[in-house]
Amino acid sequence: KMTQQMRDLQLAQARKPPGPSSPNAAKRLYRNLSGKFRVNYTSFDEGSLVGRGEKEKLRKSYLFQSNAALFEAVELQDLDRVQEMLKHYSPEELDLNTPNSEGLLPLDIAIMTNNAPIARALLQAGAKESPHFVSLESRSLHLSTLVREAEQRVNELMAQVVNEAPNADCSEKEKQLKAWEWRFRLYKRMKAGFEHARVPDAPSSVHLSVASSSSLQVTFWEPLSVNSAVVTKYKVEWSCSPTFSPLLGEAMIDKLKDLHFTIQGLVSGTAYHVRVSAYNMKGWGPPQASTPPFAIPSNWREYDGRAPRRRGQAEALDHLLGQVKTVHQHCICHEPCKNQPQSRKHSVSKSLKHLFHPGSKFLKTLKRGLYLTAIFYKDDNILVTHEDQIPVVEIDDTYSCLLMQDFLWLTKVSCMWDEILWLRQCVTVSQSSCSCILQTRFKMLLAISQMQGLLGIQDLGQVFFEPIKDKQGNILIVTLKEVKTNQTFESVRWVPICKLQTSRKSVSSPEEPTALDMLLISVQDKLAYHQRSSHALSPGLYLGYLKLCSAVDQIRVLVPEQLPNILCHVKIRSNPNISREEWEWLQKMASVEEPVPTETETDRSQNPLFQELQVAIKELMMLVNIPFQEAKDFRLYSQEVLDFGDQVSFLLLLPPSDDVCTAPGQNNPYTPRSGFLTLPLQIFELGEEK
Repeated sequence: KMTQQMRDLQLAQARKPPGPSSPNAAKRLYRNLSGKFRVNYTSFDEGSLVGRGEKEKLRKSYLFQSNAALFEAVELQDLDRVQEMLKHYSPEELDLNTPNSEGLLPLDIAIMTNNAPIARALLQAGAKESPHFVSLESRSLHLSTLVREAEQRVNELMAQVVNEAPNADCSEKEKQLKAWEWRFRLYKRMKAGFEHARVPDAPSSVHLSVASSSSLQVTFWEPLSVNSAVVTKYKVEWSCSPTFSPLLGEAMIDKLKDLHFTIQGLVSGTAYHVRVSAYNMKGWGPPQASTPPFAIPSNWREYDGRAPRRRGQAEALDHLLGQVKTVHQHCICHEPCKNQPQSRKHSVSKSLKHLFHPGSKFLKTLKRGLYLTAIFYKDDNILVTHEDQIPVVEIDDTYSCLLMQDFLWLTKVSCMWDEILWLRQCVTVSQSSCSCILQTRFKMLLAISQMQGLLGIQDLGQVFFEPIKDKQGNILIVTLKEVKTNQTFESVRWVPICKLQTSRKSVSSPEEPTALDMLLISVQDKLAYHQRSSHALSPGLYLGYLKLCSAVDQIRVLVPEQLPNILCHVKIRSNPNISREEWEWLQKMASVEEPVPTETETDRSQNPLFQELQVAIKELMMLVNIPFQEAKDFRLYSQEVLDFGDQVSFLLLLPPSDDVCTAPGQNNPYTPRSGFLTLPLQIFELGEEK
């Protein structure tokens, strides 16, 4: 008999015995696991047990208990307990795909009792069906055998209970009888579920899109009806023929968390037809053809003959920097003070002496001038000096105002913190027309070196996009860096931010706050900005809105506060690729007088990209507070699709040419809602590059 063969196989492999066979036993076991099991299991690596062999023995014991508890939770159809166990333990710890003594897996029980929520939870955790059920006949025979043997066991125990006089053995047999009656009902329910089930319907929808010049992306949705049996896998097939003869390839999808698949290794310019079928325990259902019925792998860049904008740029910049270093190796820049006039030489020598003097340390108070501060944070803690001060060093005590160009130059220097010493050697202070600029920048480099030396840290992080200025004439440039690991430093220590803010309030003047007070008041906002600046977009095609505003000394760009390293945007779709056909449509649309699509353009209503853009433009207009009727004056940037890596691409929506950049004093009739800020264009470019 098949059941006996499976039991023999389990015994031969020294598998575990069956778990508790009654609901009460399952509840008791689960309660035990819910409490002490998790705590005890985590103690294996803490040296609480003596001897590696004893540790391994106890570990296996707990794994067996967790597996038995999972089986019982599935049999009892207890979704909450199943989800709890899947959350706390890995598939390996649960022994998720090892059959029990009846040759069943947890997923088998879930699908044959038609418990769709539990089956989906198990599938997402990586559960499989039993490999022993190679055909419908074998599954039917196995279930019939389980039902028959359970019924036989129930009859035997019932006869023993009826015929024997009441005693301890009789009481034990009554317990066994109840357990087997419960299991008999379970097997009958599983058998009835299997017999009632039918093959699933076709997937409700199959969407086909072009992922690249050699791949297609297939996205599909569950069948509307699974005919009383959970779908456990899907099959994707592709062919150059609409009849799918011959078949070029197929793929089985059994990881059902995300219902999509990318077909790789296709020939560019060739049309491929795709269909998808669903499978349950009764077999494969009918296939569903894709929409559109075929697709041609392509990419707009390859069709247009344009290489990616950033290809080779990093290598070219590294090569250029190497050339500059080579030129400066024997340059007079190595002796920056030798040929300086006496007045300049005295100023620079004083700065150098201050830098290397043993008493050189962080500043406690600010006196009218230009300063540099570095904020290092981890969770809710910040690095401070032993005097509980944020690390601050002086750049220039005679500097009355910060020229924007000097500040933007410093933000670029932040991309090469490791090269500060070399940069100092190359920046000369002369009597030329640029001497004031060079003096300021040389002092900036000296201050950076001093900060690095006092902290013992080279990388000072990212420069905040605007300096802090107070009424006393102080200007504070702020750098921000998150520390991921638990590091200790000699000259600084970790302090909770709230504690530092509280102590600072007690000594500061609320009427005339200094730049340091202003920094502490807004430190959480600056840390939030820094963290958001490192966030990345999920893969996809986006519609971005380019809006600039100019001032006397800079141009600023509108960005969302939640993602300040990216333009204001909405997501068009998850597929970042623009195909040849879509690119041709964009070029055609750019040639008409009103290129932004409107609903009256019925000749394009069947274009998926057209429909996606319609939705995205409405959403973007609402986001930036612009009436949708104004969209007729906006245009899509049609010169290229902006690629940010391989997985993110942008189409740009541009305002009318007169409104792309708002001039100083010019009124902007449409003010964006809260949640936006404007960054200096150069700062935005640096953040986007990172």
